[in-house]
Amino acid sequence: MSPVFPMLTVLSMFYYMCLRRRARTATRGEMNSRRAIESNTRALPINVEIVQYAKEVLDFSSHYGSENSMSYTMWNLAGSPNVYPSSGDFTQTAVFRTYGTWWDHCPSARLPFKRTPPTFCSQDYVELAFEEPVYPTAVHILETYHPGAVVRILACSANPYSQNPPAEVRWEILWSEVPTKVNGPQARQFTPCIKQINFPTNLIRIEVNSSLLDYYTELDAVVLHGVKERPVLSLKTSMIDMNDIDEDEDEDKYGCGMDNLSKQFSIVTLREWPSNGYFDKLPYELIQLILSHLTVPDLCRLAQTCKLLYQHCCDPLQYIHLSLQPYWARINDTSLEYLQSRCTLIQWLNLSWTGNRGAISVSGFSRFLKVCGSELVRLELSCGHFLNETCLEVITEMCPNLQELNLSSCDKIPPQAFNHIAKVGSLRRLILYRTKVEQTALLSILNFCSELQHLSLGSCVMIEDYDLIASMMGAKCKKLRSLDLWRCKNITESGIAELASGCQLLEELDLGWCPTLQSSTGCFTNLARKLPNLQKLFLTANRSVCDTDIEELAANCTRLRQLDILGTRMVSPASLRKLLESCKDLSLLDVSFCSQIDNRVVLELNTNFPNVFIKKSFTQ
Repeated sequence: MSPVFPMLTVLSMFYYMCLRRRARTATRGEMNSRRAIESNTRALPINVEIVQYAKEVLDFSSHYGSENSMSYTMWNLAGSPNVYPSSGDFTQTAVFRTYGTWWDHCPSARLPFKRTPPTFCSQDYVELAFEEPVYPTAVHILETYHPGAVVRILACSANPYSQNPPAEVRWEILWSEVPTKVNGPQARQFTPCIKQINFPTNLIRIEVNSSLLDYYTELDAVVLHGVKERPVLSLKTSMIDMNDIDEDEDEDKYGCGMDNLSKQFSIVTLREWPSNGYFDKLPYELIQLILSHLTVPDLCRLAQTCKLLYQHCCDPLQYIHLSLQPYWARINDTSLEYLQSRCTLIQWLNLSWTGNRGAISVSGFSRFLKVCGSELVRLELSCGHFLNETCLEVITEMCPNLQELNLSSCDKIPPQAFNHIAKVGSLRRLILYRTKVEQTALLSILNFCSELQHLSLGSCVMIEDYDLIASMMGAKCKKLRSLDLWRCKNITESGIAELASGCQLLEELDLGWCPTLQSSTGCFTNLARKLPNLQKLFLTANRSVCDTDIEELAANCTRLRQLDILGTRMVSPASLRKLLESCKDLSLLDVSFCSQIDNRVVLELNTNFPNVFIKKSFTQ
């Protein structure tokens, strides 16, 4: 038989498997739920069920609240409910930092990574520890405001309270689903059908996607039901069918609890065909283009079919942009080692959420960057708790072309380590949200990184004098386009004046929950007059914002798209009408808890300005 046909058969079979997997993606949650229900019905009741609330919040990616209080923080998920079954906006609940798609439509928005598998849609997470390890039988999530954000629930084999860390940490998906729109903001108890796992757990991870929500989702408590002994399955096997088995194979490929990617990265013995059939007639670039649509695991599997496709799948040009975040639970030192030869030309790398609990070592990370860091332009390391001063030093030495660095929620990095970032003078974007960066290090960074265009300092509580920081920005960072100062506690009108005078290209400014700013000083009026390019302005929870400020924005910032004045008592409906008439591109206006703006006014404004999403939160 001609060698053409074996090659076509190999690719056809691979293409057929991809199509089957994609066709099943839409019903994955339904099939998981069905299989979970069947599993539960087969379990014999040999144990008494244990019901427990979360004992402790171990880790999370973001929260709306402050690092120094309990209001709107993830720490509210520990213990019994504070609010449920009441509905509404309550400070005693856990709230993530963002909602909707507004953050994707502002100047600081980042381009997405391609090749993200359709099954991964998580944006935030929180990890909860429980007292007793159990085999889970149910997970209840008490949602008190705008439910529907939870997209995945996972269980971990590691016991956070054990003195002896396990040799291997396994994560298993208990339930997953794509984001769904829930009608209404009312409270509910969310109890998805979970599948059984073969290890006890007292560590549960909840992942959320808030892109379909009209406002922040609020979580009150998480209840774990389980038994101490592994449930014994019935001997009846008639309910097991081939679809269940095939779906399990899909979970092996994309799930968190199975073998890591290292086995797929490894080189296998490949048969060399006498001829590659029609592939010999295709340009090399065209084959590369076809393969560029595959996810990383698909590339690894296809590379094991024959030497020709192995050559294409290992070509460094396939790994110019690489996101390993979807596979965070399976990435370790061995994975990075196998990827080294493929990533010599990599420019964008996303290692967010990876490496925790010892999966990636400092030496493993350093070895990878020493081989693959020379061309790096963008490096995402959000929630990378393995990072330390040595890692930052390696980044600055091995990545001379770096322009974007995301260290969001890397709260284990010691304060002195941030001094190394000042060596990367080419930086355009720096995200330090929820880090321990100190004032001295930040001043050094601002002094030497004058090309900065996007800077996030939200919830950086160790900075003593934000006026001094703002003055340095105004003097050195003339190209700044977006600035996040969310919950900075001590910036005053003096710092705002220096900032507005020196950074007149600013298009986005977040001054939410900055209590030391007072409208009576003229700081907001000054902003409006000095920053005509503003598209996003958050003055959240500043009760002093008044009609004069709104009218100045209407007169000077006609390109405004997003405005948050939640909590002000001094803004009237008349000034909002002027703003809406002047700012034709305005799409988001948050007037929650604005005492002069009642539901009748919101209804009137929504009727007259239908293109603007006007949010009015409530508490029952």
